[in-house]
Amino acid sequence: MPLFELIRDAKHLVVFTGAGVSAESGIATFRDALTGLWERYDPAQLATAEAFRRDPALVWGWYESRRLQVLKAQPNPAHRAIAALARQVPELTLITQNVDDLHERAGSPEVIHLHGSLHHPRCFACNRPIALEPTSVAVNGPQEPPRCQGCNGRARPGVVWFGEALPERAIRTAMDAAKRCDCLLSIGTSGVVMPAALIPQVALEAGANVIHINMQPVECRADNEHSLIGAAGKLLPALCQQAFPA
Repeated sequence: MPLFELIRDAKHLVVFTGAGVSAESGIATFRDALTGLWERYDPAQLATAEAFRRDPALVWGWYESRRLQVLKAQPNPAHRAIAALARQVPELTLITQNVDDLHERAGSPEVIHLHGSLHHPRCFACNRPIALEPTSVAVNGPQEPPRCQGCNGRARPGVVWFGEALPERAIRTAMDAAKRCDCLLSIGTSGVVMPAALIPQVALEAGANVIHINMQPVECRADNEHSLIGAAGKLLPALCQQAFPA
């Protein structure tokens, strides 16, 4: 069966996205070397609670530089195709490993963020949400985090750091959707970050068709698993056009 028919006939479609989707909008991934002032730092060494305790201004400044990069970026055709799919299929669950808001800005109203969001910081001490002031000023170095109005603790980025558990509600909802869906699109994800990488496998084991869209080939080990190689911004809109011609 052609792959577009699997999408067209899906009653519950799960879309699972990773860094490759945002990379097509110009957002650097964790595997990309840092540039400018940040080039002497290892991203993995900044994305921990220990790093924040040691130097909160350094960690906050780096995450603010990432957030401002996101604010300048625009959703790409893959983001927009996913939003359009939600209007075509009976049920669509969108799960992302990305910490940006490009899915939302493309028109996807409900997004399960497994790794949190750059746009929703919280207090490092009491976990209270902290609102960010609008800004377009470039962050070129360490920056003191805002303070919590409740306990005066420092704001921390609203992302999941190395060594932290994924949000319980998000991962539970994602796994439940993977078990119930009849088709899953895995787009731009390396498939190595656990436990999120288990989501396509859960869908496969439940009998769903899984379609991988990635710049690198994905080894398919079952008859209901398929791999497309190329840019999501080109392949996904083409599949959607075949499945749902205007």
